[in-house]
Amino acid sequence: MKINKTTILLFASLVIWNLRPVDAQSSGPMQPFGLMTDLIEHTDRIWANGYLLNSTLSQESKWLDSYQLAEINSRQPAFSWIVNDARNNVVQTAYQILVSDNLQSLEKDSADMWNSGKVSGDNSVSVKYAGKELLTGHIYFWKVRTWNNGLPGPYSAIKAFKTSSNLLEYGCSRYPVEKTDEIPVVLKNLSRDLWFADFGKAAFGRLRISLFADKNDTLLIRLGEAIKNGRVDQNPGGTIRFKIIPLPVVPGMHTYTVAIPPDKRNTGPAAMKVPSYIGEVMPFRYCEVEGLSGNVDNLSIVRETAHYPFDEASSSFTSSSKVLNDIWNLCKYSIKATSFTGVYIDGDRERIPYEADAFINQLCHYSIDREFSLARYSYGYLVNHATWPTEWILQSVLLAWNDYLYTGNLDAVKACYDDLKAKTLTDLSSENGLISTKTGKQTPELMKLVHYNGKELKDIVDWPQNGILGLGKNEPGETDGFVFTDYNTVVNAYYYRALSIMAKLASALGNKADVIFYERKAEKARQAINDLMFDQKRGVYTDGIGTVHASLHSNIFPLAFGIVPENKKKPLVDFIHTRGMACSVYGAQFLLDALYNADDAPYGLSLLSSTAERSWAHMLYGVGSTITLEAWDNKYKPNQDWNHAWGAAPANLIPRKLMGVEPLEPGFRKIQIKPQPGPLEEASLSLPTIRGNVLVSFNQKPGEYFELNVTIPANAVANVFIPWNTQKASVSLDNNPVKIKKSGNFVLLENVGSGKHYIKCSEK
Repeated sequence: MKINKTTILLFASLVIWNLRPVDAQSSGPMQPFGLMTDLIEHTDRIWANGYLLNSTLSQESKWLDSYQLAEINSRQPAFSWIVNDARNNVVQTAYQILVSDNLQSLEKDSADMWNSGKVSGDNSVSVKYAGKELLTGHIYFWKVRTWNNGLPGPYSAIKAFKTSSNLLEYGCSRYPVEKTDEIPVVLKNLSRDLWFADFGKAAFGRLRISLFADKNDTLLIRLGEAIKNGRVDQNPGGTIRFKIIPLPVVPGMHTYTVAIPPDKRNTGPAAMKVPSYIGEVMPFRYCEVEGLSGNVDNLSIVRETAHYPFDEASSSFTSSSKVLNDIWNLCKYSIKATSFTGVYIDGDRERIPYEADAFINQLCHYSIDREFSLARYSYGYLVNHATWPTEWILQSVLLAWNDYLYTGNLDAVKACYDDLKAKTLTDLSSENGLISTKTGKQTPELMKLVHYNGKELKDIVDWPQNGILGLGKNEPGETDGFVFTDYNTVVNAYYYRALSIMAKLASALGNKADVIFYERKAEKARQAINDLMFDQKRGVYTDGIGTVHASLHSNIFPLAFGIVPENKKKPLVDFIHTRGMACSVYGAQFLLDALYNADDAPYGLSLLSSTAERSWAHMLYGVGSTITLEAWDNKYKPNQDWNHAWGAAPANLIPRKLMGVEPLEPGFRKIQIKPQPGPLEEASLSLPTIRGNVLVSFNQKPGEYFELNVTIPANAVANVFIPWNTQKASVSLDNNPVKIKKSGNFVLLENVGSGKHYIKCSEK
């Protein structure tokens, strides 16, 4: 085995991963850990004014009224846990759950509320409570043990949870927004009475200053996202943030919290409000304090940073490309930094949830933290508060599918199933099998069904379009010259995807009639797209019926959503190469999905790690932002935010596509590991899942060897693909030769069991 820096990093990840609860019996089942109640792991944590306390839930609940915690809202919550077993090829064969309203009783293995008994099966991600009726506003305690490959293990540590005051058949639980104190990485005196602070990264928060003043005075506080000539940029343009805030001070040593004046636009009726215990915030990296004279020995500047609870150590990625590593860190941080309202939003300008933003945010969040509640709450909100683009309505179905695929829990899908059916937009379909917003079928009844509080939906394709938001009429926007027709290729690609997903959701719910209905609709739409929108001579999809124009967008969405027949992919990919990054940061999600779905790893890597103007590296190195932008550069969207999570797609593209880790079955019961590194020599990933972390590390010398180390969580299996396109290959699994099974340009190892495995592929 080749030893290199990536291998060392993988071993470091393994060490971290193995710092999980263990007991003396290391040769068999150990204590389950990572216990979740309704997808909330830290149900026992308590916050005061957003700050995490060092105490946890107890049986005394009266004093909790003035604190924050993640309450459980469902009458029958779902329990999940990580099966803890270091052996290879481990499957949970049974489990037992104990629930009590008394901690002391549970410590003695007495279950006052529910004793499931020994239940056969491998379900460890969504076991419904089936005991006595839970009371509102009450604290309960639970633990679980498992039998792995038939062997019994010890009970987990006890986890407490508190029910809310209004229990529902289904209620999405979520954490409170959290505050973290951060100090500047740079604090310096620019002149006699001017101090400058740099916090290293932008974040949403407010300022707290401790200082000594020798008289009544008023200081000037300047906060901003951008810098110019070593000072806070007071005219950054667009909606890049800057504020001057007067701060009255009194004689003596005091601590002041600098109140952020609310912005009319992002605190309006449609905006998501920051919780009152957090206080109004703004995004800033830099701070100036002017007017401070006299004794400054006791000067202290702290940023009270607001964000959803986040585990920094839950995920990691590193590779032989510094640019790619920097992009990963930028995008990972962006997901944390933009979570300050407790709902996925579009950035600071509006603070409004949009389906497209939430879709990218959801996939990214799943890839960097073992956290599912924020995504679930956000998509539930959007089901009932739809926005205007046609494709965005259809994305609610995609959001629901991702929720089920990553969690293995159908509760949210069941709760909004009829809404999701309406959001497939079959009411807009025509005899040709396609949908259109231009054929007179939009009605007030449809708007009500999809929960859109407006008169009509409009096709968007990408954003911004030409001639709007400060772009001149001759400036192309981000749609690559897309020609809008009555029947739009991008919209109908989404339509096909929503229909095919709806069939899968109906199957999961056991609704056979709906499965047949949506499968037929999907096939009709797919056939129509290929018959009516594909130009056979050029080998590309046109933008719609009635135009010969073919944009990047009309080709990437059919490829990303599985519409393109295998024999038509090559000319399509060749055309995509000619367009470059002719899309927005939102469109880039689907461009890279399309390329990796077509196994075009070299071009995918070139776009991911590009340093051109239209790249994620440009956000860092060229613009100087530390959170992903709403657009590639200010000139492509003059009113853009510097804090938009929909620009953070590499946070999911690197784990899902470059490293190739995706769920094949709901709840990661079966995993696909299909690295597509292109020319990248080395990389290492730790990906959190509901069943535990998946570890993947590779190093390669193309044409000579490819080495892969994987760790698959207990109670899961994986299909492992090795990129190898020659016929003369020798493959070993854990140093034992295995028979080669080819799958396209990959060697496939099916149903690899849990545990640590070393795979090598080389020329014979």
